Amino acid sequence: MAKRDYYEVLGLAKNASEDDIKKAYRKLAMKHHPDRNQGDKSAEEKFKEAKEAYEMLSDPEKRAAYDRFGHAGVDPNMGAGRGGGAEAYGGFAEAFGDIFGDIFGQQGGGGGRRGGPQVYRGSDLSYAMEITLEEAARGKETQIRIPSWDECGTCHGSGAKPGTSAKTCPTCNGAGAVHLRQGFFSIQQTCPHCHGSGKIIPEPCGTCGGEGKVKKTKTLEVKIPAGIDEGMRIRSAGNGEPGTNGGPPGDLYIEIRLKKHEIFERDGDDLHCTVPTPLTTAALGGTIEVPTLGGRAEIELPEGTQHGKTFRLRGKGIKGVRSSYPGDLYCHITVETPVKLTEHQRKLLKELDDSFRKGGDKHSPNTKSWTDRVRDLFK
Repeated sequence: MAKRDYYEVLGLAKNASEDDIKKAYRKLAMKHHPDRNQGDKSAEEKFKEAKEAYEMLSDPEKRAAYDRFGHAGVDPNMGAGRGGGAEAYGGFAEAFGDIFGDIFGQQGGGGGRRGGPQVYRGSDLSYAMEITLEEAARGKETQIRIPSWDECGTCHGSGAKPGTSAKTCPTCNGAGAVHLRQGFFSIQQTCPHCHGSGKIIPEPCGTCGGEGKVKKTKTLEVKIPAGIDEGMRIRSAGNGEPGTNGGPPGDLYIEIRLKKHEIFERDGDDLHCTVPTPLTTAALGGTIEVPTLGGRAEIELPEGTQHGKTFRLRGKGIKGVRSSYPGDLYCHITVETPVKLTEHQRKLLKELDDSFRKGGDKHSPNTKSWTDRVRDLFK
């Protein structure tokens, strides 16, 4: 049976890079390795075929010969033609080489296979900042105080008591990590003795407790962009906790909280406010003043304005951080019933009520409609 083209086996084009070849082989090896497919002859053959293709194409000289002469240009007995069983093509961990090194302990420049101490990025910090609606709309520049870490002045960052020094960790021999084998898996974990540093400190510094740094506070300038809203975050890169063993620091996230406003409620880029309106103004109509974040504005109330009527003022809302134009202001009218009436005022209102009753239902169309619906309900 004729052998398949090596590029076809790996699912690659002939101009595939070395990295593409390696990735394709890893994917097929993970899928078809006999250790994961016990007794499956088809998977075993596919694994052998992929391994042979990888061995040929990953070697620049063999690949050049194959590209020129095909299978005749390379030794056909390399790779899958040898022997049988898992031992003929190595154990599962061997087949994947540095796959586990890419997953365990390598992030952030960590040691593992490279033999150095584990390097870890510092944790992110969160800071809640409360601002007013006006500040959110216009933006502001302010200062905050956050935790900071400085090199310990006593041990000068070593973490060891003056006159002593750190020692190589005997558990991991300075690697910062230990390897645990579970079946055919080899898993790398942070050394539980030195916690990834590769060093132990027999006599810690009394000032910093062996940390090599002391906690302080620093002042940070923060610019709040105009239009920011509740729940949004501002990222301050590198102002989180410091990394371990020379790793990069984390970030600081400033979370915005809006103080409750006495007049306005925000809904995205729009604002809402309630406008108490005298009964007489609502009945007779007229001009009323309403507040906006930019000053005062006027609304013309038509005669007979009802309670709950909403007026929209375009562009009087907030221009959000991702918006190209500002939102609107919605003014909700609440008709206010007069209280603490004098006898004269009561008399006038009574006369007014009598005149309404004599005029029939035309003065209160909503009341008539509601009364008719109630009457129909109890028929």
